[in-house]
Amino acid sequence: MSVMEAVDHRIPQDVADTLVTPAAYADGRIHEAYRWLRKNQPLGQARIEGFDPFWVATKHADILEISRQNALFHNGDRNPVITTKAIDEQVRAMMGGSPHLLRTLIHMDAPDHIKYRALTQAWFMPGNLKSMEDRIRTIARAAVERMAATGGECDFVQEVALHYPLHVIMSILGVPEEDEPRMLKLTQEIFGASDPELRRKTGAVSPEEMATKLDISTITDFFNYFRALSERKRAEPTDDLATVIANSQVDGQPISEMEALSYYIIVATAGHDTTSSSTGGAIWALAEDPAEFAKLKADLSLIPALVDESIRWTTPVKTFMRTVTEDTEFAGRSMRQGDWLMLCYASGNRDEEVFDDPFSFRVDRIPNKHLAFGYGAHLCLGQHLAKMEMRILWEELIPRLESLELAGQPALSEAVFVNGPKRLPIRFRMH
Repeated sequence: MSVMEAVDHRIPQDVADTLVTPAAYADGRIHEAYRWLRKNQPLGQARIEGFDPFWVATKHADILEISRQNALFHNGDRNPVITTKAIDEQVRAMMGGSPHLLRTLIHMDAPDHIKYRALTQAWFMPGNLKSMEDRIRTIARAAVERMAATGGECDFVQEVALHYPLHVIMSILGVPEEDEPRMLKLTQEIFGASDPELRRKTGAVSPEEMATKLDISTITDFFNYFRALSERKRAEPTDDLATVIANSQVDGQPISEMEALSYYIIVATAGHDTTSSSTGGAIWALAEDPAEFAKLKADLSLIPALVDESIRWTTPVKTFMRTVTEDTEFAGRSMRQGDWLMLCYASGNRDEEVFDDPFSFRVDRIPNKHLAFGYGAHLCLGQHLAKMEMRILWEELIPRLESLELAGQPALSEAVFVNGPKRLPIRFRMH
C-alpha cells in the first residue's frame, strides 16, 4: 500500500494546505495547525495539489527518532526542502536528473556527508571558537553602539540583528566587509523567495508563478561571487574558511566546483540568517514581556538560558524533508521506500509533552531540549558559534538596557523553510 492509498492517516485538507502556505508562518496559523496535528494526527499524510504526497512529523519524539536514523531517512535522495512538482521537474531537467541545485551538507548522506563535514568542522568547535571570542566581542560592542546611536527607537532587525551575525560569519569566511551588503541581500532573496518584501524583484510574480517557475538568478549571483573568491584564495591563501574550502580535498582529490560553491553558500547564508532570526526573536519576546525582561536584568547568569530559549522560541529552520530508504514501520505507520517526510521543528519545540507551558517565553527555561539545531549526523555545524555570538551580544547589551518595549507592529517573514523577524520596531533606554 503506497502513500497515495493509505488515506486513513490523511491530514485534513485545510491543515495540510497550511503547511505549504508561506503566509501561515508569518501570521501564526502554522502553530494552530501544528497544535491540531500533535493532538490528532502526529504522523499523518499531506496530499496537496501541486505537491507530491508527504508524511508530516510534528511530535518531538518522532522528529528526534527520525533524525537519529540517518540510514533509514535520507537527506539527499530527494529535495530536503519542500518544493512543488513543477519546480522539482525543472530542477531535475536542468541538473541531469538530480533533484538538487546545490550540493551542500544538507543534501548529502553517508559516506559523503561525514567527509565534507570534516573539512570545516574544526573551525566550528568550541576550542577554536574560544580564540575568536575577543574578535566577536568587539563586533558585538560595535553593534550595541550602533543601537545606542539611534537615540532610543529603532528597527532592531535592521539595525542590529541582521548585521551583527553577518559581520561575524563573513569575517570568519574571509569575505571583505564592503561585500557584506551584497551577501545580506542575496541571503534574503534565497530564504525569502516566497516573501513579497524580501524576494528578488523580477517583475510582478504571483504565488502561482513562484510555484511553477524556477528562478536561479540568486544562486547564479552567489556562484559568480564565490567562484572569483575561490580563485583568489587558491592563488593567495589566507587564514579563513574560504581558503579551507577553496583548497579542500576529499579522498585525495580536490572537491568539485559545484561542491565548493555550494559549501560557500551554506556557510554564507545559514551562517548568519538563523542567528539573526533568533536574536530578533529574543528581543521581540522580551519587549512583549516586561516580567521576563526584569527577571533577566536581575540575574545575568540566565543569559545562556535566554540563548537557548530564544532559539527554541523562534526556531528559524521550520522544516526539513527526509526520504524513506526502505519499506518500514515507524510510529505505527507503514512507510514505503521513496516516501517523502516533513520534519516540523517548530512543532517539536512547542510539544506539550516535552516543554512545560510551551507557548510562553521563559528566560529561565532549564533544561531546554529544543530541536532547532536538528539532531544526529546532521546536527547544525555552526551551533556553537551561533550560541556564542548570541551570548556575547547579550552580555554586552542587556546590562546597558534599562527599558524595552515595542514601538510598532513587528513582522515575520513569509517562508516555509527558514523564517524569522523581518521587522521589529522597538523603543528603549540605554546607559
